[in-house]
Amino acid sequence: MTQQQNGQVAQGRKESASAVKPPWNALWVLALALAMIVLDGSIVNVSIPVMIREIGLNLTDAQWVTSLYNIILAALLLPFGKLGDLKGRKMTLQVGVVVFVAGSILAASSNGATLLLSARAVQAIGGALVMPSTLSIVSASFRGKNRAIAFGVWGSVMSAAAAVGPFLGGLFTQTIGWRWIFLVNVPLGVIVFVASIFFVPKTGGKAGASAMGAAAQQLASADSAKSAAKPEGFDPLGIVFSALGSAFLIFGLIEGQTYGWLKPKGDFGIGGFKWSASWPISVIPICIVLGIIFFALFIHTENSRARRMRPVMLDLTLFRIPTFAMGNIAAGAIQAGEFAIMFVLPLYLINVRGLNMIPTGALLATMGLGSIVSGGLARPVTAKIGAPHTVQLGLIVEMLSVVLLMLMMCPSLPVAWMLVPFALYGFGLGFAAAQLTSLVLSEVPVAQSGEGSATQSTIRQLGTGIGAAVAGLVLSVMVTNIAPSALSGVKGLPSQLVSGLTTSLDASAGSAIVGIRAQGTTGKLGALGPQVVDAMSSAFTRASQWTLVVAIVMLAVGLIASIWVARAAKRDNVE
Repeated sequence: MTQQQNGQVAQGRKESASAVKPPWNALWVLALALAMIVLDGSIVNVSIPVMIREIGLNLTDAQWVTSLYNIILAALLLPFGKLGDLKGRKMTLQVGVVVFVAGSILAASSNGATLLLSARAVQAIGGALVMPSTLSIVSASFRGKNRAIAFGVWGSVMSAAAAVGPFLGGLFTQTIGWRWIFLVNVPLGVIVFVASIFFVPKTGGKAGASAMGAAAQQLASADSAKSAAKPEGFDPLGIVFSALGSAFLIFGLIEGQTYGWLKPKGDFGIGGFKWSASWPISVIPICIVLGIIFFALFIHTENSRARRMRPVMLDLTLFRIPTFAMGNIAAGAIQAGEFAIMFVLPLYLINVRGLNMIPTGALLATMGLGSIVSGGLARPVTAKIGAPHTVQLGLIVEMLSVVLLMLMMCPSLPVAWMLVPFALYGFGLGFAAAQLTSLVLSEVPVAQSGEGSATQSTIRQLGTGIGAAVAGLVLSVMVTNIAPSALSGVKGLPSQLVSGLTTSLDASAGSAIVGIRAQGTTGKLGALGPQVVDAMSSAFTRASQWTLVVAIVMLAVGLIASIWVARAAKRDNVE
């Protein structure tokens, strides 16, 4: 697109955005719907040990409680985002809420693995309908200065819900019971569904087009200058290939530490299929390779259908938009860094500092408070320095807060002091995540908001998987390299025990410290027990710090990509 066309489109946005009355009442409904989905992704993990005990889950079943949800959610984001564009985003939001609540009720009433896993699959289907719908409606409904506020709220809610989830999961499980981690979705879902009838505008699909006012039509016309008319309809092969690619790749990245990156760590089973631990190669590299193959087939299929003017599930020409292409790279890198941080810090707090789940969750929840504060400041800050620089400011604050956390990871410093960098991290997260989302979608035509939003959500899911994989791998490598020398410094500890304790520390992700600490001087290690705990804690702390260094590198990659986004936004006159 030429500079003159860019200016015309930007001017069209400004004029139409001033005439379109933003649906502020819809924003809190969409934020609550998003919170419900994100909360469910982080609230379940802490309750799994209790589920194992009360309804008789085995280890494989327990692993699938979270894996199945993440896999199905990632697999369906793109197809359901496209569905919203074609049939209407309000409709997909409402259907998704009903499906999600139904799955939550089934999960809460589960008395065995079969019903619980089926319920988690239903929840994931509902979540995949809801998540891109909320983002695409916000993207289609807000423009100009109001856009910064809307995405500030959306991003703050997403960050806060993810941070508060573990705290609420631990609180519910230890007080009113684990079933309430699912039942809490029922009143939330009812509120969202009823309120959406009155407040959420219709966007996408024919109904959405007819419901648009003249001013909104002017806004859509401004965007239409960026894309030629494209055939509408479904792309069955694209749906299958994207779903399989997402499912295999997400599973491989998230579960690599569990099942082994190359050689099997244990049996893998699903349904009647079993991948034995005695086999020469793990299931994980097979899944990752299959995921890459299916994504390659997906890209080939979409290009081929586009050349023949057939309907496609994802318009790959969206990646010719610099803010969209580079913005998604930034979003994936930032998500990877953030998830690496969220992966290692709870392990450190519980295993090394001896906290239980509720105070650990409370500490993590301060990130949500920081994010809410920065969300409220989004408009004045963005108005003064612009959305691209707001993203960069947020990332710099995040990186500095992680450095501060690393410095505070010492036994002599009260753990309460870590509230400051946790809140500071959330503050930066609120700026970075929300305004980056706004930038990524700023140049996407309104009619394609669903597939644009779903693409970003899918890339964030992949970032989550990459963050988990890299954090787990780095933590494991550093533990096995640092622990032997730390344990060798314990006088009187037999050398043959050093290897076993190192393996135990690595395999348990630090929880072996808790067991030895509880035994005191009465365990098998006798009087050496406390010294061994100190050595293992020191090793695990240093390994955690190295993992945080890698997380900072990931955030730095996101920062570099965001600089490119800023240049593209300036070139295209994006606010």
